[in-house]
Amino acid sequence: MNKVLEEFSRIGIIPVIALDSAEDAVPLAKALCDGGLPCAEVTFRTAAAEESIRIMAEQFPEMLVGAGTVLTTEQVDRAVNAGAKFIVSPGLNPKVVKYCVEKDIPITPGCSNPSDVEVAIELGLEVVKFFPAEAAGGLNMIKSMAAPYTKMRFMPTGGINAKNLTSYLDFKKIIACGGSWMVNKDMIEAKDWDGITALTKEAVATMLGFKLLHVGINNEEAGTAASESAKFADLLGQPVKDGNSSAFIGTMIEMMKTPGRGTHGHICFQTNYLDRAMYHLGKRGYVFDESSFKYNDKGEIIVAYMKDEIAGFAVHFNQK
Repeated sequence: MNKVLEEFSRIGIIPVIALDSAEDAVPLAKALCDGGLPCAEVTFRTAAAEESIRIMAEQFPEMLVGAGTVLTTEQVDRAVNAGAKFIVSPGLNPKVVKYCVEKDIPITPGCSNPSDVEVAIELGLEVVKFFPAEAAGGLNMIKSMAAPYTKMRFMPTGGINAKNLTSYLDFKKIIACGGSWMVNKDMIEAKDWDGITALTKEAVATMLGFKLLHVGINNEEAGTAASESAKFADLLGQPVKDGNSSAFIGTMIEMMKTPGRGTHGHICFQTNYLDRAMYHLGKRGYVFDESSFKYNDKGEIIVAYMKDEIAGFAVHFNQK
């Protein structure tokens, strides 16, 4: 999978935007970046698309900016010359796909049936857009269609929103979802950049789905851990499950029998997608301790601690 598609997978949500005025490109790009989605598929449905791509690419080099609704090779050239790093089309036009493949331009064409997927495979593609996602059968259609094509991955777009986002992303053959609910046209026309930033943050939070699992408390020795565990058990009306290095009171409190990570202990959060959580938190400046990583039998990270403590607590994230 090429680097652009790998970046799609880490980001998880690709904002699909249509701009009627290139003057809106800078504030919209800033709103998306501030909200945690440094990416935009700018659709070629409007006359302002080419210039908007150029402005975003020049002024926000950290963004992954591409062109959507690309229908011709001439539009491919215009988009790439403006700074687009990827091309997305609503359907599968072999001429456009071949043109992009020959020039090593990442392209994700729209497919909604097995015949389209087979053409995409023949053209050498690893990822296709599933469009229009909800209207074409949604997640069930993707699962049914994906079964024979073991190496093909999908990026559904069309009808994706905060309510169905994670149900799509939970399916491993989906690398990301395209959506416009956080950048809807009315908000752009109203120049509600703060509102777009808020919706973008909400979209990222919905995707990552952080949930507090338990708080770990350090103790000097096992006897202290046992007596303190009894107090929490009585307080919460929960049983104590004793282990080798710690005791759990229900699922909320872990009493360490010796000083563990963190000055006072540790806090454990669960996330829907640990790899994406690490990517997005990394963009905010948080660093993870590679020596703390735990892996499943597929080589995927399932536990990761951050390097720095917060309020005297080590912080780690677990894959749901």
